[in-house]
Amino acid sequence: MMKVAAVQMCSTDNVEQNLNHARGVIDLAVAQGATLVALPENFAYLRSEAEDIGYTQSLNGELTGWLRDVARFWGIHLLAGSFPETAPGGKVYNSSLLLDPEGAVLAHYRKIHLFDAVLPDGTVLAESRSVEPGTEVVTAVVEGVRVGLSICYDLRFPELYRRLAVAGAEVLCVPSAFTFQTGQVHWEILLRARAIENQAFVVAPAQFGQHTPQRRSYGHAMIVDPWGTVLGVAPEQETVVLADLDFDRLHQVRAKMPCLSHRRLS
Repeated sequence: MMKVAAVQMCSTDNVEQNLNHARGVIDLAVAQGATLVALPENFAYLRSEAEDIGYTQSLNGELTGWLRDVARFWGIHLLAGSFPETAPGGKVYNSSLLLDPEGAVLAHYRKIHLFDAVLPDGTVLAESRSVEPGTEVVTAVVEGVRVGLSICYDLRFPELYRRLAVAGAEVLCVPSAFTFQTGQVHWEILLRARAIENQAFVVAPAQFGQHTPQRRSYGHAMIVDPWGTVLGVAPEQETVVLADLDFDRLHQVRAKMPCLSHRRLS
């Protein structure tokens, strides 16, 4: 068993306020027994799409120091959903860090798939305008279990999750700030699909609510089991969703329906 917490927040461009909120929900998760706590995408800083990114961090910056201190203080594994990591050429990486209970960085993932789209209401989103894509598929071992990292829009690309599963991942993390428009129709379906097809747990912390007059996130932070059963989903508020991940259950699912071993295409 592993008790995990998927955090739901409504972040803004006020970094200090966001970190105070993040610390509050982390404390809440730990008080309920979580040993792996996952923060959402853009947990420390979130702005309107049309605005320039006014906050970036290096991997050894103050934000990583804050994360190290929190992980070490509680003795937990902590997933920093994503933050703007300084990149060459004036852009940033949308980066996720996984820290161990000693505060050491176990894994560093840079979002591969960038969200460039026109929403049904006409809103134009162009993540690639300011973000450089990553190239590496990343996993790490947490409490003896291999965990695969991804971020938000990655969810729409099943080939990434299949590569994570083939690499041994039994938990797939999807920290997100899904738009309200697309989240209403696709969020739960895609999370459950990734869980079912890879026979893995999916842990999806999320942003919710109105961040700016121009930006709203769907929320519904969620944890899904390898059979596609939703173990928990967040209401419309700042909170945490907790679940016990039963890896005996995962192994039973994979044994009874050995889809991963029946693959014919690489």
